[in-house]
Amino acid sequence: MADPKGFLKYARHTPEARDVKERVKDYREIYEEFPKEKTVEQAARCMDCGVPFCHNGCPLGNIIPEFNDAVYEEDWKQAFEILSSTNNFPEFTGRICPAPCEEACVLGINQPAIAIEHIEKSIAEVAFEKGYIRPQPPTLRTGKKVAVIGSGPAGLAAAVQLNKAGHSVTVYERADRLGGLLRYGIPDFKLEKWVVERRIALMEAEGIRFKTSTEVGIDVDANQLLADYDAMVLCGGSTIPRDLPILGRALDGVHFAMDFLTQNNKRVAGDPLNDVEPLVATEKNVLVIGGGDTGADCVGTSNRHKAKSVTQVELMSKPPAGRDPLVWPNWPMVLRTSSSHVEGCEREWSIMTKRFIGDKKGKLKAVELVEIEWKKDPESGKYSFVELPDTIREIPCELALLAIGFVHPQFEGMLEQLGVEIDERGNVCDEGYQTNIAQVFVAGDMRRGQSLVVWAIAEGREAARSVDAFLMGETTLEARDTSMMTV
Repeated sequence: MADPKGFLKYARHTPEARDVKERVKDYREIYEEFPKEKTVEQAARCMDCGVPFCHNGCPLGNIIPEFNDAVYEEDWKQAFEILSSTNNFPEFTGRICPAPCEEACVLGINQPAIAIEHIEKSIAEVAFEKGYIRPQPPTLRTGKKVAVIGSGPAGLAAAVQLNKAGHSVTVYERADRLGGLLRYGIPDFKLEKWVVERRIALMEAEGIRFKTSTEVGIDVDANQLLADYDAMVLCGGSTIPRDLPILGRALDGVHFAMDFLTQNNKRVAGDPLNDVEPLVATEKNVLVIGGGDTGADCVGTSNRHKAKSVTQVELMSKPPAGRDPLVWPNWPMVLRTSSSHVEGCEREWSIMTKRFIGDKKGKLKAVELVEIEWKKDPESGKYSFVELPDTIREIPCELALLAIGFVHPQFEGMLEQLGVEIDERGNVCDEGYQTNIAQVFVAGDMRRGQSLVVWAIAEGREAARSVDAFLMGETTLEARDTSMMTV
């Protein structure tokens, strides 16, 4: 194990963020460099618990105590081999994962948890630096062809695993650049796109083919594709956003958060926006509706646009500052303050948006809000809310961003053409990642609903196992240990 007294000798430290006044002027990642010797100290804090709840808190089943020990011994190659055995993209998860593994950390019961996410990123970057990560095309090809639809984290993970098994893989992406949510949904200040491009280049060198600007079901007939390939893996994501159909919704200035973020990422990349209306927050009063990560990304982007003001409202009650110890090792509902919030934002909870208010030209000028109170029904145990009297107010607003989640994948086109079954939530039905059509498999948000990047990677890996077993009668691809999964 790592230093048996490490957790007593060292406090938790992670990279410092760049000064707020400086970082809001650019879209580079916000964290400063962190010395390797400091990362080794952080790995020394790992207690090598008898039951590694961190391992089970991770959707990928990352073998965390073992790679912490390897980092402590400064055996970075061994650390990378352990980490890469369960995680295809540690350079992604080490930057953008909310780290459920840390919430499940035993040390985290009464001390700050092990800095697992930072250690993971450090292992990945050292591995790239030292050449441990390099193209490894399969030595033998099976002669089987697989089409992966969607180049988000689920699709990329499925493609890597299927290629590793020797199948010829082609990834179809409807956007003009690869990466899905990694490319367009996450701002560069959280994940610079050279990180994505570096991985894509590695995958191409391993023999994976990519076709961009190709929407299956629109540009290519889905059933024709099915006839051309031995199997298909649907990884198109949950792309239909949840709307807020209240008075004034059609006003100019009310937009979905993902449209705002996607356009800004294209702008940062220098891509043309063509005839799309520019969505900018400059000198506007911005209201972000929804308190999750997407909402926080809108806050950080609006600050970089130099918005006049930024307010984020959430329908739910304000979470407690600290977690209930009885919740451990499960994911706790606690108040989470992101780097974007630190940059400037008014945050309010238990707020309902009643209507959008426009001027005579049909442009948004204000939003009407009301405070609510949540109450629990003593018989059913269900919660509902009531509006609090005399709390209705208007706030000035020229840009309202709806960051309230996604409801299901797009039905039109590919799913309708294939005729796959859809469940009551609007997601694609499956049995062990296989749909009602034997050749067609599904993974990621299109199967489970909107979720985390780390879950998407785990889903892509598991779907690849199912595809490989279907094509070959058995599979040698690594299985995920779910025996004690806590998330």
